[in-house]
Amino acid sequence: MYGRGPQRMGVQFGSTGFGRPGRPPADLIALLAVLFVTYALQFFASTRIVPALLQLSPAVWRAGFLWQLATYAFSGYGPPSPWFLLELLVVYWFARDVRGLLGRGRFWRLLLLGATGAAAAAVAVQLAVGGVHPLPFQLMQGQRVLLALLLAAFAMLAGEATILLFFVLPVKAKLFVWLGPLLGFVAFLATKDLAGLVGICAATGLAAATTSPRGVRRAWLAWRGRRFQRRVDRLARKRNFRLVKPGDNDKPTIH
Repeated sequence: MYGRGPQRMGVQFGSTGFGRPGRPPADLIALLAVLFVTYALQFFASTRIVPALLQLSPAVWRAGFLWQLATYAFSGYGPPSPWFLLELLVVYWFARDVRGLLGRGRFWRLLLLGATGAAAAAVAVQLAVGGVHPLPFQLMQGQRVLLALLLAAFAMLAGEATILLFFVLPVKAKLFVWLGPLLGFVAFLATKDLAGLVGICAATGLAAATTSPRGVRRAWLAWRGRRFQRRVDRLARKRNFRLVKPGDNDKPTIH
């Protein structure tokens, strides 16, 4: 059940959207549908060109397919397996809560900007290592990068929530910020897809930074404030001024 603030939420794993009642949002249903359809298209000879054009690939720098920096996140990926449906279900669980906490506009900005930033980091790493991996970016394609973004965002927005992992083990949601990189590293041991691993870590970092209680904008304003205060203090010392600060009100002061 949810309280008013994200830090007062107790979440039971396995409930509808981690406890959010009501009808599923239409945009999330559309997201799952797009992921499923593009996933299915890759297994037919006549349609596999569609996901091939959408998924992140070396064509980004070889042929100028820059749209792949964003579209790859919405193209379902993986071998033919029922596990893909489970991945979609987990994406929905986290997406519904993150969308409810952020609002629709901020939620979609998180997905688009986070996925694009993660893709840029992965492409930079792939170019730096010389593009030697035969199948790069497989760890971050489609629902995988979305899940990394959503896990980190949920951990930041509902850090004190409790999830019954495997319906038994209570886990604080704030620990889920490490789950995406951990799963990515385990997969990296088998695939050696360094660019994909970097993409997962970048997605996690971007989502955590933009959804943390402090937030990027607040951190930027705090840094600007400290910088301005140092300039004022330096000017005061240079001009031999005495600045009135909190706690100085009991001292005689000329304004």
